[in-house]
Amino acid sequence: MGASQMVAEPGRSTGAKQGAKAGAEAGARHRYFNDFAAALRYWRDKRGYSQLRLSAESHISQRHISFLESGRAQPSRELILKLGTALDIPLRQRNVMLLAAGFAPAYQERKLSDPELAAVKQALDFMLAQQAPYPALVVDRLWNLVMSNGPAAMMMRWLLDMPEAQPLPREGVNILKLMLDPQAIRKHLLNWQEVSADLLHWIQREAMSDGPGSEATGLLEQLVALPGIRAATQTPNLDTRVLPFLPLKIRKDGVELNLFTAIATMGTPHDVTVHELRIESFFPADAATAAWFKERA
Repeated sequence: MGASQMVAEPGRSTGAKQGAKAGAEAGARHRYFNDFAAALRYWRDKRGYSQLRLSAESHISQRHISFLESGRAQPSRELILKLGTALDIPLRQRNVMLLAAGFAPAYQERKLSDPELAAVKQALDFMLAQQAPYPALVVDRLWNLVMSNGPAAMMMRWLLDMPEAQPLPREGVNILKLMLDPQAIRKHLLNWQEVSADLLHWIQREAMSDGPGSEATGLLEQLVALPGIRAATQTPNLDTRVLPFLPLKIRKDGVELNLFTAIATMGTPHDVTVHELRIESFFPADAATAAWFKERA
């Protein structure tokens, strides 16, 4: 597939040794926030909450919130989790806030292959199979490929000029880089300028959640540095005649495909990995695209 399409998957803690995990998470903490007070101020500002509104939402006095943000008061573990719920903070960042305050993480980060996630893996396999003959992918929060169904693998091999029998790598494939790299899928995207702005929106959300110095921020910088991306995302599409969704318009070898996607997440997750999984399902936007996938199936 070439080096341009490969992005190493972010390292994940095994959880085998609590001390090692805490150390790794603590290292991540310092890349995002200096201390708990800074993290709380960041998230309150990001959500657009005043101290008064956060007080009402969390049932914690405004005075105490002010003391927490100034460092005059130290939070308890339960209070941090309460604030995390009130501010709808991602589970990964709740762990970061706990570590910043001197507590152990509350949410585990398992591998999808771990026995505890067997039911989740089975559900993902089922959803991918049900999407056939159309493509479907499972990605993590940075859009690293986790799983794919047969039609998705077929489409990616076709777009990347890979032999039909060659399997896709199980690790190291970043979907955003594949889509935006001019040497990869982008050269077959007729509307890549519009698609670029839409795809960057997803990673921008992650970068805002993680803060400066994070993996998400680093990936965003890499994507924006790709040729033509910064210029393509400067001008919004104000055409009132556009469809109610953004299609992927693909042309290769005389074939034109029009696709749109739906993105789903797992409900009520209590594991960082499960919380960050995204299931992207592709659907045909016209009859010719539907027929092409059915014939290839």
